[in-house]
Amino acid sequence: MVKIVIVGGGNVATHLVKAFSKTKEVSLVQLYARNYEHVTHLKHYTPITNNIESLVKADIYIIAVSDDAIAEVSSKINQKNSLIVHTSGSASLNSLKNNGRKGVFYLLQSFSKEKNVDFSTIPFCLEAEDKNDLILLKKLAYSIGEKIYDINSEQRKRLHVAAVFVNNFTNHMYKIGSDICSKHKVPFEVLLPLIQETAKKITELTPEEAQTGPAKRNDQKTIQNHLNLLDSEQQEIYKLITKSIQNNGEKL
Repeated sequence: MVKIVIVGGGNVATHLVKAFSKTKEVSLVQLYARNYEHVTHLKHYTPITNNIESLVKADIYIIAVSDDAIAEVSSKINQKNSLIVHTSGSASLNSLKNNGRKGVFYLLQSFSKEKNVDFSTIPFCLEAEDKNDLILLKKLAYSIGEKIYDINSEQRKRLHVAAVFVNNFTNHMYKIGSDICSKHKVPFEVLLPLIQETAKKITELTPEEAQTGPAKRNDQKTIQNHLNLLDSEQQEIYKLITKSIQNNGEKL
């Protein structure tokens, strides 16, 4: 059985604690969080400490903290014979400053503490310096998930940028759409079937094939009508995205 310690008290750490506590292949022996009060709701899953000097012995230490804190936290884990991994999408393997074995255990998903997670649908992007450590990380990932990928640091950085576009930026588009609806007293829920159909469509078509709309058709009259309805900031975003769609269409 693989013994693990999770280091961190945020969304990713919270969901990992809950997931690993349910599997028989992994023993979650401890959770470390700097702010003990933030993780007291997890005390029935595993022992908790807020003293990094009191970490118990484990096979793997999973650091689920902000990118800026990875170096400092990893340097304080004095377990030379253990594998220490971080969960960041944008930080390289070398961000870890421990003296021993290093790896990455990146889950490509957006996590919220309040929302349950189905780990069987989440891609696990793994990296390790040593072949045997990569095998160990795969064993760990397969204990709670199904979609496992070997992704090196450079690939993962690019993947993280792509994820920002398809997740964070897309969500901001929802926010703009919601603002427009709210301003004109139209229920945002009217747009939900369209949002769902768009997401479903790209599981069957490439994004290029799925692209529709006035920019794709070069419908200048509709584009101008839309611009007339928007405030100045929304106009700039609309123009930029319209130009990008049209430029990509010319390349196809």
